[in-house]
Amino acid sequence: MSIGNSPEDERPFEDDREESRLSVGRALQKARIAAGLTVDDVSNATRVRIAIVHAIEADNFAPCGGDVYARGHIRTLARAVHLDPEPLIERYDAEHGGRPAPTPAAPLFEAERIRPERRGPNWTAAMVAAIVAVVGFVGFTVVKGDDNGTKDPVAGGSTPSTATTDSPTPKNSTGGDRKPVPSDSAIAAAPQDKVTVQVSATDGRSWISARDHNGRLLFDGLLKHGQSKTFQDSSKINLVLGDAGAITLYVNGKKIEDDFQPGAVERLTYTKGDPQVG
Repeated sequence: MSIGNSPEDERPFEDDREESRLSVGRALQKARIAAGLTVDDVSNATRVRIAIVHAIEADNFAPCGGDVYARGHIRTLARAVHLDPEPLIERYDAEHGGRPAPTPAAPLFEAERIRPERRGPNWTAAMVAAIVAVVGFVGFTVVKGDDNGTKDPVAGGSTPSTATTDSPTPKNSTGGDRKPVPSDSAIAAAPQDKVTVQVSATDGRSWISARDHNGRLLFDGLLKHGQSKTFQDSSKINLVLGDAGAITLYVNGKKIEDDFQPGAVERLTYTKGDPQVG
């Protein structure tokens, strides 16, 4: 023991040796202090409750409500204190049994297939077939009337028939103009008996998680800039957005106009009908 040196004087040397073994919570706490931020400052900036910030810095992730939420909080807090979140996420996964296996792609592709099937191209074909049948019937009637020498009755009957034929024709043309065009900015034909949610990373990238009404995980991962995901369920979609400010949402074909802040974690629930946060 050195004369004149207390145990407190020797602690910096121990901290240097243990720098590479800091826990997730300790690393976040140390970065926050280095940035000159209080827990209140971090809570206000990230919308993560003060109690949860304290718990995470103490490496207690139980108040987060599960691994999915814990990862989102770690990512959000790391950005707020100017840390790279990826090494912290990897350390968390290593200490808590690893990251869950990716969700099979089948449910996502199934949700994507539902939308074009609902656009009703068969109705357009049926309308065209009906118009062709009417025109053919009128033409057949006119020709038959000419052959029998009964031009007056046929001429009298052809007037309403022609009007009937001409009337649907512009409707068909107009209907063709109104045919939904695939767009990244809206869901053109969201079925009314389901809830359909489209998530697009328009202003950056964000981690997202989506679950159906039974709590089954539909997606858990990073949505890169320019990418979109569409989820559909019979009654409810639950979302967690790691960086809500980077996301644009369309629910049942309508854009959600909420003013999400960059870096904010948002938990949202959408149901059938008009878009509203559950």
